[in-house]
Amino acid sequence: MSTQSGRLRQTAAEMVAEALRRLVSVTPQELSKELVEGAVLVDVREEDELHAWGWIRDSVWAPRGMLEFWADPSDRRHRIEFDPDRRLILYCSTGERSAIAAATLRSMGYRDVSVLDGGIEAWKRESLPVEMP
Repeated sequence: MSTQSGRLRQTAAEMVAEALRRLVSVTPQELSKELVEGAVLVDVREEDELHAWGWIRDSVWAPRGMLEFWADPSDRRHRIEFDPDRRLILYCSTGERSAIAAATLRSMGYRDVSVLDGGIEAWKRESLPVEMP
């Protein structure tokens, strides 16, 4: 990819901002209600982050590098937790990676995808429970 004057066509920060403009964010307080109503919570962080910082109970782990494959019903690696007709709420540490991941799922055909506003860091700031290994 060539750039003009060393500038990218779109920076990572711009990608996150654009994704967030097109998505609905869920607050930590709203998340519990969403889960009771059947939403699937997806943690897109890397495995070492789970071990270091914990995870939100009942979340499905799908590392960012595998998300598209696990979410694609036609792919041999598809996981049943991913259904384009179900509501998905994604989270990462702060909300940036999950915003890009959610935008990707939307482009794949997932219709009802949101992100946890502020990620697991916001969840922890509210003193909500975290599972540890």
